[in-house]
Amino acid sequence: MSILLDENSRIIVQGLTGSEGTKHAGRMLASGSKVVGGVNPRKAGSTVTIEGVELPIFGSVAEAMTETGADVSVIFVPPAFAKSAVVEAIDAAIPLAVVITEGIPVKDSAEFWSHAKSTGGKTRIVGPNCPGIISPGKSNAGIIPATITEAGPIGLVSKSGTLTYQMMFELRDLGISTAIGIGGDPIIGTTHIDALEAFEADPETRAIVMIGEIGGDAEERAAEYIKAHVTKPVVAYVAGFTAPRARPWATPAPSSPAAAARPRARRRPSRHPASRSARRRPRRRTSSARSSPRCSDDALASARRRPASPVDAGRRRARVLPMRIDPRMPRRARRRTGRARPGR
Repeated sequence: MSILLDENSRIIVQGLTGSEGTKHAGRMLASGSKVVGGVNPRKAGSTVTIEGVELPIFGSVAEAMTETGADVSVIFVPPAFAKSAVVEAIDAAIPLAVVITEGIPVKDSAEFWSHAKSTGGKTRIVGPNCPGIISPGKSNAGIIPATITEAGPIGLVSKSGTLTYQMMFELRDLGISTAIGIGGDPIIGTTHIDALEAFEADPETRAIVMIGEIGGDAEERAAEYIKAHVTKPVVAYVAGFTAPRARPWATPAPSSPAAAARPRARRRPSRHPASRSARRRPRRRTSSARSSPRCSDDALASARRRPASPVDAGRRRARVLPMRIDPRMPRRARRRTGRARPGR
């Protein structure tokens, strides 16, 4: 037995016609998953052939579920359109939505997660920014390589996609019952605790590996849950050493004590043409007093350069010492000649 999906799971891919959707749908088919179609409103009614399988493209998730009996949606939609894709899957009441997309704004994640809760929690969301779920030998919904492990009694839940792959490879001799990459974004649909609860109820999972990352308190809450509710052995690993103080996983709100205690950086002047700092100022020259036609002969004769030091030898321009300039020279001309001062 596995959790969340099994050999009978029927998968549709939102964004199937994109490059990432096509590539990973092929890998899912190669691993034995039952990919039954895709969703793209602009290409509804067409078909694509992947790994020798002709897959229909539907205009909506609800239509795809009606026509194919799909119960899992894997979402490869770009970040700007991911929220609407997830909301569509929730409105269609698909049991499982795996959001692979990276870079979804936190506000969008909060909104579709809240929408899922408001509809009664009929749709379980995994992700966003996650590698997906795999039950070796049964089904693979996401981007996890199916060739790095074998089926076995170890349940794996991880925030990190890379560490998910690494741990699956390290445990290949023991085998994995189900591996879930929950994603490391601030707001995710399925947490460590949700996965631990499912593994505890799975009779084929005999031990659990939990991988976390620095930042936030999800691992601490999972530890409390393990003490109270999990009877199977759990091995946990939190990647990283330290996190910035007062920054658990995101920038605190301006009204928070952490934000108030943080030193504020100086604001850089605006570069807008209408701003005062963007007004053009006279260019300051550091060449020679000869650039000004109003310099007297005495002033030109008194101008001298500093001998080049070893540090300055490789520089294209040598710095000029302050020059003695005719006091009758207008101030505007003095500014153009550089660090000049009137002669004595």
